[in-house]
Amino acid sequence: MFIDTHAHVNFSAFKDDADEVIRRAFDNNTWMVLVGSELKTSNRALNYANKYEKGVYAAIGLHPVHLEEGLVDTGETGDLAGFTARAEEFDYGSYEKLAKFEKVVAIGEIGLDYYHLDPTKNLPALKKKQQEVFAQQLLLARSLDLPAIIHCRQAHDDLLMLLQEFKEEYGRLIPNDRPWGVVHCFSGDEDLAWKYFKLGLLISFTGLITFSQQWDDLIRKTSLDKIMIETDSPYMTPEPYRGQRNEPLLVQYVANHIAKIKNIKLEKVAEITTATARAFFKI
Repeated sequence: MFIDTHAHVNFSAFKDDADEVIRRAFDNNTWMVLVGSELKTSNRALNYANKYEKGVYAAIGLHPVHLEEGLVDTGETGDLAGFTARAEEFDYGSYEKLAKFEKVVAIGEIGLDYYHLDPTKNLPALKKKQQEVFAQQLLLARSLDLPAIIHCRQAHDDLLMLLQEFKEEYGRLIPNDRPWGVVHCFSGDEDLAWKYFKLGLLISFTGLITFSQQWDDLIRKTSLDKIMIETDSPYMTPEPYRGQRNEPLLVQYVANHIAKIKNIKLEKVAEITTATARAFFKI
């Protein structure tokens, strides 16, 4: 069994066949967490999760790119190349209301994204806004005892500082016996990974690892119980399907690549990453 810990089947790329995509994953013994990026897609994630008795869960949150209007380059090609982000003001009450539904298992995707900031605007002010909204959503997560799914692009120094400050201020809300967040689509080095581990976080890998050897050493050295697997569908499609739309079914290719790097059986990767995900999301 596999759990795709980060999928966006709730995005418009799946508007015509989302249930078909979900059933395809189920047929291959794969569960998923559908992750929101603003109120609309967070609501949609919950609606899909509520349609299924088990196997589909929701994370709700406001992604940093949705704090400002602007074109977002996804780094993909074709239909998935980019989209125009609509600006949304973070409303704590609206997200808190959503987060209390039974099928919501995390707050996310939240975090910092300096890559997409418009250099012609007031960058310090834009960064400050991202940091403040991230801190508010971390507080929401911990107040409801939900883990956080964290996005970070070109902002790791600030993210580490904010996480440390949050831990110092709200230590009473942070569990010592289990992880309280995951840095999704991890793209840092071994040193950075260990900084997150020391803060009580996990890291998660996408199909990115199947077409770059950059993380082979890190994966080889990292204990499997500190790792989760994800697709980030419809993006980050693993080999041999790169260039096509990604979907939760393909998370097995991420797991298989980890198995090859660590020279262990795929079943072992499936077993441990599934156990980690089930404990992390309480599913």
